[in-house]
Amino acid sequence: MASLQSEHVVPNDVPINQLSCRTAFDALTPSEKQYAHYLCQASFHGGLIVLLQTSEESTAIYLILQKLLTTQSIQSLHDGKPESVTEEDFQAFLVYAAAVFTNMGIYRSFGDNKIVPGLAEELFKALVESSVAYHNDPPEMAHMLLNSQNAIYCLDPRDRELAFPPKGRTAYYTTNCRQEDAEFVQGFMTEKGISPYNTRLFKKDVDDVDMYEVIIASVARTRDPISSKDRVAPLLGEHMYKGKSIRVTRGDYSPLLERVVDNLQKAKRYAANENEASMLEFYISSFMTGSIEDHKDGSRHWIRNKGPIVEFYIGFIESYRDPLGVRGEFEGFVAMVNKEMSRKFGKLVSQAEQLLPLLPWPREYEKDTFLKPDFTSLDVLAFSGSGIPSGINIPNYNDIRQNEGFKNVSLGNVLSASAADKRVSFLSEADQELYLKLKGPAFEVQVGLHELTGHGSGKLFKEEEDGTLNFKPDDVRHTETNEPIKSWYGPHDTWDTKFSTIASTYEECRAECVGIYLCLSRDILSIFGHEGDAASDIIYINWLNMVRAGILALEYYSPETNNWRQAHMQGRYVILQVLLEAGDGLVNVSKSVGDDGQPDLVLHLDRLKIETVGKKAIGDFLRKLQVYKATADVDAGTAMYEQYSRVSEENGGWLSLRKIVMARKTPRRMFVQPHTILDEATGDVQLVEFPATAAGIVESFITRFPVYDQELDDLWHMSGLYNSDYT
Repeated sequence: MASLQSEHVVPNDVPINQLSCRTAFDALTPSEKQYAHYLCQASFHGGLIVLLQTSEESTAIYLILQKLLTTQSIQSLHDGKPESVTEEDFQAFLVYAAAVFTNMGIYRSFGDNKIVPGLAEELFKALVESSVAYHNDPPEMAHMLLNSQNAIYCLDPRDRELAFPPKGRTAYYTTNCRQEDAEFVQGFMTEKGISPYNTRLFKKDVDDVDMYEVIIASVARTRDPISSKDRVAPLLGEHMYKGKSIRVTRGDYSPLLERVVDNLQKAKRYAANENEASMLEFYISSFMTGSIEDHKDGSRHWIRNKGPIVEFYIGFIESYRDPLGVRGEFEGFVAMVNKEMSRKFGKLVSQAEQLLPLLPWPREYEKDTFLKPDFTSLDVLAFSGSGIPSGINIPNYNDIRQNEGFKNVSLGNVLSASAADKRVSFLSEADQELYLKLKGPAFEVQVGLHELTGHGSGKLFKEEEDGTLNFKPDDVRHTETNEPIKSWYGPHDTWDTKFSTIASTYEECRAECVGIYLCLSRDILSIFGHEGDAASDIIYINWLNMVRAGILALEYYSPETNNWRQAHMQGRYVILQVLLEAGDGLVNVSKSVGDDGQPDLVLHLDRLKIETVGKKAIGDFLRKLQVYKATADVDAGTAMYEQYSRVSEENGGWLSLRKIVMARKTPRRMFVQPHTILDEATGDVQLVEFPATAAGIVESFITRFPVYDQELDDLWHMSGLYNSDYT
């Protein structure tokens, strides 16, 4: 049990980094600061939705921590703690609270496994009972503690990770909803043209008959008056589909989305141009009515808003954490441009049309026209949701990306805010120094290529409503069979709904492959200032980093459920398997004994074979990834991807090697974000920063939400997911 628990505890020495953006923020005008402030408020209030999307227990535990920590200062709580709670125990409590706040729930955003405190259960209870919040209202706090404490520490198999019941927890679906239920209802939604992005699915058993409710996120409730511009109202109500009743309603997260809308309306007063104003207007309409079409229209204006001083995007975006892979987690970010790094990315964009022909698929499989995106490096001011990425390619609507455009965003202060590692696991002594020196610059290249030419490349063969095709069947052959194209996307099909559970990881793997494949181009590396031998070193470290990531990925695989918990890491493991399969001594992972006398692994990558053996292996695999994606060949794509995703003893002994990886794993860093404060009297906006500590993270959240959120408490109890499994 101790070993199991250690996998779920965030250690007290977890690296914590400050997201510094002082220079960029101070350069904003007063109007730009007010615009940014209200966008931050909209993002963070919307980010509370993630609690309700993650698990039914996440909201309860967040609320008990918030009530505890808003009632008195951290120092006061420390000073009044019981003697049985040591300094180490108190720090473990702060780390746990910081982890719940930064992940917006009790499951890690990167890995989807449960987080439990690093102090004993009785000590956690004693600390809560010593608090001012408890003494002010013993019955209420005792009730909250009773309803939360078992959930906090429970590590039964179904509680360890996010997944469809009974394998795991999820709040996108009721606990009686299985994958086959979700797939059945998805068929109905595709037929009706209802996007799943901003929905949840509730299953009800009425007189032994299954009934389903698809509830759409919106401020408006199902029975609210209908306006002429309301695109969702005609979809509401009872439907029969293949003999079963499906009810479509709306109003999910209504109180929280009302806060989002209120702040977006205030921000609109400070919009810099018509595109920003129209973007916000459509976002407001989307959140009011639940219309994804309105959000898509807002995204169109967002794409047209080139080079803004304050960049912003918000909505139900990434579908990584939905077990079916189609429902989006709420996310919002506000950031300012980093001009020097954006200059490099702008040059990369200007040459992108010359780079795409380097990719290993025929011209017919590439977009008819490359729509040059806005590609900027940004310093994050606020990022709400369950985690902060290094780069983003959005919007995720494939019809817009294919036909109208997209934006690439590299989050510069996320990339640079990394602790100075002294030693890197699984690398030889010979590789340590060069890796530590160049991992930053190499990752910068990889992020650029991953987002721009990875997610930005490749055509989807599609049939439109009128029966026309966006490709010529007589002119295109399947690269692997040399036969005519036999499958494509229908009018209501999307990449996510067709490839469903593997869509996210498959696409991340494809983008990673594009990155390491194109980084072999010296012309590309020169854009980033790498020439000659220095360019060769960047190639080596970029490939070495990818292969090492494939080993580290084993941390995110659950042998008990045969389930991958993280899309990017599964993709990196797949790439490792492809390179191992290439043979010829390109990659070798061998067992060894570490300096501590414990089992270890050593990775060897033959840098002389990267541009021959490695390039061919990745090129062939990447071509197949794109062809199966383009032709909507779910069966062939899934079979290939799952083969490389397999973790077993027969497949290279990786199941045993995982034990070494788990013993050597290091905690994933957390970030403390700044906060903006508006002086209502003067209109001045101040940036408040917090120390890079667990206490600093807690202070940043309490500054953001300084009073107990009764509305969120009420929403949790009324959500339909609240139950008493643990009481």
